[in-house]
Amino acid sequence: MERTCLAVILAAGDSTRMKSSKSKVLHPVAGRPMIAHVVEAVASAGISSVALVVGRDAEDVAKAASIAGVDIESYLQKERLGTGHAVLAAREAIAKGYDDILVTYGDVPLQTDGPLKAARQGLADGSDVVVIGFHTDRPTGYGRLLVKDGELIAIREEKDATDAERTVTWCNSGLMAINGRKALDLLSRIGNANAKGEFYLTDLVEIARSLGGRVTAVDAPEIEMTGCNTRAELAVIERFWQERRRHQMMLSGVTMIAPETVFLAYDTVIGQDALIEPNVVFGPGAVIDSGAIIHAFSHIEGAHVSQGATVGPFARLRPGADLGTGSKVGNFCEVKNGRLGEGAKVNHLTYIGDAVIGAGSNIGAGTITCNYDGVNKSETVIGENAFIGSNSSLVAPVTIGDCAYIASGSVITVNVPADALALGRARQENKPGRATLLRERALAIKAAKKAKA
Repeated sequence: MERTCLAVILAAGDSTRMKSSKSKVLHPVAGRPMIAHVVEAVASAGISSVALVVGRDAEDVAKAASIAGVDIESYLQKERLGTGHAVLAAREAIAKGYDDILVTYGDVPLQTDGPLKAARQGLADGSDVVVIGFHTDRPTGYGRLLVKDGELIAIREEKDATDAERTVTWCNSGLMAINGRKALDLLSRIGNANAKGEFYLTDLVEIARSLGGRVTAVDAPEIEMTGCNTRAELAVIERFWQERRRHQMMLSGVTMIAPETVFLAYDTVIGQDALIEPNVVFGPGAVIDSGAIIHAFSHIEGAHVSQGATVGPFARLRPGADLGTGSKVGNFCEVKNGRLGEGAKVNHLTYIGDAVIGAGSNIGAGTITCNYDGVNKSETVIGENAFIGSNSSLVAPVTIGDCAYIASGSVITVNVPADALALGRARQENKPGRATLLRERALAIKAAKKAKA
């Protein structure tokens, strides 16, 4: 029978060191609130029930933590009296009788399911408490995990450690798993007889051992246990996250010429044999199919790029952009809510918004779909194999038929039938000698102003 588990996620911090007007767990990593990363890790560990301990911005935190398939109940921590006190804010949930209780933190967004599963396995193997630790060559400031004969005998804070204990490099992450049948009894025994008068979750180690229980520890990569308290630490976490995800993608068959310059969102999908050139930024919702090429200095968000399509350099794809197989969006182009058919080309210096472009059509440089009239947005529909001349303005709503030809510099305000040529520009008129008169007039005005000065 599969063991049941409740994850208690502590997310009630005040963001004092973040110097922020919002809870620190709402700050994004890879375009997603860090609390959502934590819930995703918990879900990946097979845990579908979460007790979210909240304080500041409680409703916003609960909303940000919500992901499909996870049942979340929020519990308000009214006072800040230590980690042990924070966990007991979820007393009602803990009392429901889960086999395992997993305690983690909303400001540790790099954690993955591996250590969480290992901690749960420790409970299944008979431990009452399993602490998640990490090895580091910079242990100063962390509580040390003291192990003897395979059991964790204490978590020694640095100020209380002996010289020998300070040489220990296995440190406490703060994450912990507790026998669900004993959790409330163990937690209720935590006292606050210390200098700060707070209830420390780490006291569970000695409490469980004093009652004859077994306490063990499991290891996690140091990077995964990185917490966030300041903007500087947030930047470090972002860097670690990006490095990890880039590495995963390259191992899956994605080519990145300069991976350190590519920035991914939490949900970026890139297919095998896609090529990503330097200085590309992916916002949320980007899907790049196999064999696509994203040239340098492009920005893609909420967009789909099909197999063999090319983007950029210096292109921007906004939400709703959908590029068909073998299509092209070239340099200094922007596409928003626009669908390009197979082989369609938008080569340079063009804006395509709220538009459908048929297969094989060519959009000339400087073309604009005028989709907004100040109140409403309207659609431009361009058929297959149409040619839109350079510097044309297509005033929506308007439809251009298959194989139609729009003369360069045209302003198109009415529908153009298939195979038709449309010219929507004023007739050119030449004025012989007028350029000389205009120059003479300008020079006279300039001289007059100079004399007056």
